[in-house]
Amino acid sequence: MTEQILSGLAPEAFDCDAFVAATLAEDLGAGLPGGGRDVTSESVIEAGARFSGVMDSRDAITVAGLPLAAAFFRALDPAMEIEILVGEGEQVAPGTRLMHLTGNARAMLTAERSALNTVQHLAGIATMTRGYVDAMAGNATLLDTRKTIPGLRHLEKYATRMGGAKNHRMGLWDAAMIKDNHVLVAGGVGPAVARAKAAGVAQIICEVDHLDQIEPAIAAGAHHLLLDNMGPDTLREAVALVAGRVPTEASGGVNLSTIGAIAASGVTYVSVGRLTQSAPAADIGLDFTPL
Repeated sequence: MTEQILSGLAPEAFDCDAFVAATLAEDLGAGLPGGGRDVTSESVIEAGARFSGVMDSRDAITVAGLPLAAAFFRALDPAMEIEILVGEGEQVAPGTRLMHLTGNARAMLTAERSALNTVQHLAGIATMTRGYVDAMAGNATLLDTRKTIPGLRHLEKYATRMGGAKNHRMGLWDAAMIKDNHVLVAGGVGPAVARAKAAGVAQIICEVDHLDQIEPAIAAGAHHLLLDNMGPDTLREAVALVAGRVPTEASGGVNLSTIGAIAASGVTYVSVGRLTQSAPAADIGLDFTPL
């Protein structure tokens, strides 16, 4: 399994093979006394037994992570027959069949929880993201944030893309984001932005908490303004002051009941941390039948 199985995940940034291997090793207790095996399946299921299985959605969901789920099963049974029945990013109704599998029963049972955990988590993120995108009614673009589970950032940001969002910066390395504490130490938004520009930073995002910070930030060379914790009326005023010179991003106090008005204020982007921070797992099941 060397191909990149999820669209947009660069091999140099996220190693799917290593993720699958490490996740299975954790569940099997590899390296621990008595570990490295599925004692239940080994003791209950005949080595040559075969199962047929169907993964399905129990709720309406936006699909994400099925190719990665397939990789868990194939890691333990390379000959397993797997048919993925729906596309990534597709919105499906409750009861929709997502994947059909046929192969070694022990391999299926051992990989089941790792595969389901991954799909439930990623589909949960994609489903919440789609809800926010729909609530924006075509206004602005939804962004995710760095509020991700350590080690899962690339997967979680993949899931937000499947839900219709655009990825914000991937980490601390690909853009400067000057926030209130940076401004405090630097002595103001102007000096903070000027220092980043002098350092040759290619993309400078500057948080502004007050309207009077907009002009100093732009004048110093900010490429993108993060308008923090501003209501729709203040956001409209801020957008008018920016007058299209740089993109604007609304952040803070955003939920499903507020995002519609925030997105309609004229901002370029709206960022939402809860997409990756607190999305509930999607309800997805997997049922097996002995062959």
